[in-house]
Amino acid sequence: MKGVMIQGTASDVGKSLIATALCRLFAQEGTKVVPFKSQNMSNNSYVTIDGLEIGRAQGIQAEAAKTEATVWMNPILLKPRSDQEAEVVLLGEAVKTLSGKGYRETFYDKGLEVIDEALNQLGKEFEVFILEGAGSPVEMNLKDRELVNMKIAEVADVPVFLVADIDRGGIFASIVGTLDLLTSEERKRVQGIIINKFRGDFSLFTNGVKWIEEKTGVPVLGVLPYINNHMIDREDSLSINEFRSMKKNGRLEIAVVQLPYASNISDIEPFLYEEDVHLRFVRNSAEFGQPDAVIIPGTKSTIHDLQFIKEVGLAEAIIDFARNGGFVTGICGGYQMLGKTLIDEEGTDTGTVAFEESGLGLMEAVTYFRKEKQTIRVKGIYHPQTSIGEGKVEGYEIHLGDTVFSDEIEKRGLFLFESDREEGYYSENGRIVGTYLHHLFHNDDWRHYWLNTVRKNVNLPQKPKVSVGVLKDERYDRLAEEMGKHLDWEKIKKIISEWNFVHENH
Repeated sequence: MKGVMIQGTASDVGKSLIATALCRLFAQEGTKVVPFKSQNMSNNSYVTIDGLEIGRAQGIQAEAAKTEATVWMNPILLKPRSDQEAEVVLLGEAVKTLSGKGYRETFYDKGLEVIDEALNQLGKEFEVFILEGAGSPVEMNLKDRELVNMKIAEVADVPVFLVADIDRGGIFASIVGTLDLLTSEERKRVQGIIINKFRGDFSLFTNGVKWIEEKTGVPVLGVLPYINNHMIDREDSLSINEFRSMKKNGRLEIAVVQLPYASNISDIEPFLYEEDVHLRFVRNSAEFGQPDAVIIPGTKSTIHDLQFIKEVGLAEAIIDFARNGGFVTGICGGYQMLGKTLIDEEGTDTGTVAFEESGLGLMEAVTYFRKEKQTIRVKGIYHPQTSIGEGKVEGYEIHLGDTVFSDEIEKRGLFLFESDREEGYYSENGRIVGTYLHHLFHNDDWRHYWLNTVRKNVNLPQKPKVSVGVLKDERYDRLAEEMGKHLDWEKIKKIISEWNFVHENH
């Protein structure tokens, strides 16, 4: 098996982005390359063509590798449901919810077995693996039963490139400290160091590269620039802070409710490329302000997050905003919150059977949380009842609940999917919108229609459609080109191709 594992000195140092770039660089040369992350902890997920769920980062990396995403690329996905528990998604299907301690104590052997099976399956079809680690490989309190860093590099028998984030400071200590905490055998696997998120004149870090190489004996394979607006979907909720830091001066202000257990936050990313849109995350009523529209995103714990927005005054602010003619869109869990009541029939959302919570009351509907999760890729058209006209949408659904509308009113569907299945809610004036469709706003025509409707409402000029969709493949090429300029690409390929020989002669 040929390949490399990208590990980091910490979380959020850019492992996923670098793995994505490497996938595209190999794919551009005609190599059959595959991404792999044994265990991913993220509420940003990706639905494969056969309706199974993996980490979003591996789905994106598969696109960069010019191949179809499968569950073998991310056999274990952990989706946090609280500070203590996470849902375990095994080979694309949710199997149980466990505490961190319970997972470590009961799942280790099973995890290794599934990971080994996944690597063997992928090895039948692909030539080069780009493996991704998680967090740091030297979390000493977890290291003895980890399933995602050096243990998996050993199972796959690949070299490791260590990534360090220079933007956060302390890069020399983080590199040397990480290497010092590895065992001697683990240390031999580290065949390269990559410095990420560098700002400014690269020549100013020449002495830094020299110091690192002399101190560690490991070559620095590249100093990568800080890349803004790279258009590659974020992996997890850590990146909400990245969104928050992207200050924009657009005149159209959209408030995004920042939920504690927000999931699939990449749903709102296309707005970053609308010139006149200012995205603003709000955490309480004091931050609500006077937006032109509000988006309530998906969540891994709908009722918990609904209780949260009530506690911080956001629920009342959103209700008042809607009653005064504001535009509110809820996606997945946000859609469920818009209804009158949420009933946890099976205890799958709260852990308490038959638990009930009142919703925002912006649509006449009740959501029932079922036992089985629905995951499906979908395509459809605008529902004729919307009177919007013709239009197509596509995306994916991942949800436990069913939202049922009152028999007393006419259900106002948003979309028609395959087999004439009605989905979502579109109020009479189009100001309240709810849907289970993730990537709603990645559909250029829908986003264009919705934004121009909001613009008209607040007396802002109409704007032409921004075709974010057509840039989807080009963005991988641009990322690969930018990073390729700063990587020692030939040396990277040499390390990967010669690893077995070098390893056998240690």
